[in-house]
Amino acid sequence: MMNYEIFKEVVKEKFMDYMPEKFKGVELVAEPVEKVNVTLDGIILREEGRNISPTIYINDMYKKYQDCGDLEETLMAACDFMERAYEQAPDVDVDSIMRDANEKIVFQLINTEQNKTFLEQVPHREFQDLSIVYKVIISADKDAVQSSKITNEFAKRLGMSEEQLFKCAAENTRRLFPPVVRSMNDIMREMFARDGMPQEIADMMIAEIPPEQTMWVISNEKGINGAASMLYENELHELAESLESDLYILPSSVHEVIAVSSDMGSPEMLAQMVVEVNMQEVSLDERLSNQVYHYDKDLRKLTLATDTPNKRLDGIVAEPPLVYDEKEKSR
Repeated sequence: MMNYEIFKEVVKEKFMDYMPEKFKGVELVAEPVEKVNVTLDGIILREEGRNISPTIYINDMYKKYQDCGDLEETLMAACDFMERAYEQAPDVDVDSIMRDANEKIVFQLINTEQNKTFLEQVPHREFQDLSIVYKVIISADKDAVQSSKITNEFAKRLGMSEEQLFKCAAENTRRLFPPVVRSMNDIMREMFARDGMPQEIADMMIAEIPPEQTMWVISNEKGINGAASMLYENELHELAESLESDLYILPSSVHEVIAVSSDMGSPEMLAQMVVEVNMQEVSLDERLSNQVYHYDKDLRKLTLATDTPNKRLDGIVAEPPLVYDEKEKSR
């Protein structure tokens, strides 16, 4: 079985051979794509007069190749997917996006340490161990959101500074993706109901959870990139006031965070739980942070509550610096 680097070169060489005849003459472009938390090897098809093309990732193709062990099957499946995605891709009017972009700019929270290279390419501002980045919404419905990241070049074309982007995004994100705070108990009750559990039994099970251990999910109405909702302080304050305590905020993913009473336990204990869930349950591209945040309801301020050594989200721990010993030199 080929290793990844050889597989990547073979895919770049052979991919167009498996595309239908109508794609002959279309240029294949293979290049690194900076995604949240990870850099992937992407493939797009470049055709004159076409503004947008779907991207597929050689990394995903390699996983299929590892599973099936068949290069031809892998290429055929990838090309079939590319053909369908290419035909279904909307014809985006770039001029239209530029005209009303200030009404569609939203923000997203990502991890700063894990995205250093990505952050060099986009306007952003830091918030604790996170960074606020910007997107422009192309389309949104109840099932999906299509957006495009705002790069330094895109911001320049828009003629907008980072400060202007932030101001627009702060208003638009709340309007287009309203913050939602829900009790985990309510979410569990809905899950039990979908599974056919009688309501009285569900209520009995949930009643066994002590009130001080109730968790609250903070996201937005679509549940997409909802962790940014913790930037809206009013929602945090209302929750803290209702619980009559400060809050600890646990970053469960880029899509949501979990708030608990500060009486729940020590932030260090909670951070250990966050790390374990991140590494075992959350895909790398959806991890937000290994830290825990503290919301002070009297100061109405959100700050870091922990400083765990796990700054990166991919499990890679920096090597300790080499200690140079003068005694060793003299031997």
